[in-house]
Amino acid sequence: MKRFVRHIFSVMLIAFGISDLAVGQVATSVNPSGFGDRQFAMDTVLSAKRIREDDKMYQISVWRRIDLREKYNLSLYGSGDNKANGIVNHIYKAVVDENALEVFADEDFTKPLSIAEFQDNFWISANGDSIFMKQLYYLDFKEDFVFDRHHSDLVFDIKYIELVMPSVTNANAGQKTVAYIRYKDFVNYFKNHPEARWLNFQNISKSLTYDEAFESRLFRSVVRRFTNPDEALIADLVKADHPNPEMQAYINSLEFEYKLLEFENSLWEW
Repeated sequence: MKRFVRHIFSVMLIAFGISDLAVGQVATSVNPSGFGDRQFAMDTVLSAKRIREDDKMYQISVWRRIDLREKYNLSLYGSGDNKANGIVNHIYKAVVDENALEVFADEDFTKPLSIAEFQDNFWISANGDSIFMKQLYYLDFKEDFVFDRHHSDLVFDIKYIELVMPSVTNANAGQKTVAYIRYKDFVNYFKNHPEARWLNFQNISKSLTYDEAFESRLFRSVVRRFTNPDEALIADLVKADHPNPEMQAYINSLEFEYKLLEFENSLWEW
């Protein structure tokens, strides 16, 4: 009888062991984080993508600026004089009217802004004058250019969006950061608000939500900074005695863009 009980107990242990092993070996192509011993760290706070940190074989951070006034970006800027259907106004309504987007004063996301503080940053320039919605036309963002070995793919992994008041709008006192928004929060909000849309002025039946537009890279941006030991802007890396430093900074920005393209194109060459 004792031998039979021991036999039953052994069978139960084996069964539970197999069950635990099955849970621990969930296919990572289905669930990249896995379970048990196969868990991997990943950014679930800022990033809208599921890229495991251990799968990042190459990574460089890039800071970009979208100027909404550019022809290619008018679909985000909106129409009419007040740009009521543009991305800046929709961000404002999400923060102020719905209290659905959390905004911060710093890129480390340690200093939350109240709605009143956000409104002051949004509407008031350095000399105390009120501004118009259309005068906020800079959207900056940070992203990581990553090679994800798990999917054998190069990915632009956006981390945050920075709403910036241009220096001209800010009474020529230098540009001012209005607020930082986590990109994951931005995606989660706008994918559920289809009334806020990237507008196709050539075919209004084919508009997209903002999260779709950003993931499809339907914007034109200029690189302002990339990972470097001085943490300097591209403009700051131009020699001070250069006859046209702004043009040279723009050329250097384009050169960096082409280096990223060349890196991607040469990645699969044998």
